[in-house]
Amino acid sequence: MNALIVHAHNEPKSFNTSMMNLAVEVLQGEGHEVLVSDLYEMKFNPVASADDFRDRANTDHLVYALEQRHAFASGTFAPDIAAELEKIKWADLVIFNFPIYWYSMPAIMKGWIDRVFVSGYCYGGTRIYDRGGLRGKKAMLAFSLGGQAHMFGPGAVHGELEVLLQPIQRGMLGYVGLTVLPPFVAFHVPYISAEARRDCLEQYRAHLLTLEQRAPLAFPSLDDFDDRLQPKVVAAS
Repeated sequence: MNALIVHAHNEPKSFNTSMMNLAVEVLQGEGHEVLVSDLYEMKFNPVASADDFRDRANTDHLVYALEQRHAFASGTFAPDIAAELEKIKWADLVIFNFPIYWYSMPAIMKGWIDRVFVSGYCYGGTRIYDRGGLRGKKAMLAFSLGGQAHMFGPGAVHGELEVLLQPIQRGMLGYVGLTVLPPFVAFHVPYISAEARRDCLEQYRAHLLTLEQRAPLAFPSLDDFDDRLQPKVVAAS
């Protein structure tokens, strides 16, 4: 298996970096090939702009998704996008490793999604969900947050974690056809002891070693929708 880890943390000695390093160790130890895109180390540009295209379909008005389609067809993406897109093509599994910022991923990682999940290859028209361009590949979130486990769930102060993650797991990953595995969550990381952090890393090791046993999340099938993406009417029996 080819595994790409997209890592976003601005401190090289962070717990998130320890998670990333552990994932490399475990996956390579299982015989898998691993690449890492360390976005802060790369100084990855998260800003989607006209500079992302070496040739424009429409130089008068920027419609970013349409220019992505043109650039994919003509091979005219900016070099940093082209390099990351090749990693996506190569990967069988993509792990997104990051701390939760304001109920989401850091801006640098969201910018990676904006610029690298390109229209024309990853999605477009009805090439979404189980017909998406990245179908057949898997993805997983591995993240830390400051809250404690009891703060998430039905009736909890922060609500259900699945709802918090829906814009990422469904709106970004499932949308482009990725099979999304259950996430690994490291709770309360800034406030726990060194021993508790070591225990958390061992839990992550076990999570990584059992990926094949984990049932993926469920998302819509376009077979259940008509050409206008409205739910099909099921005839009464």
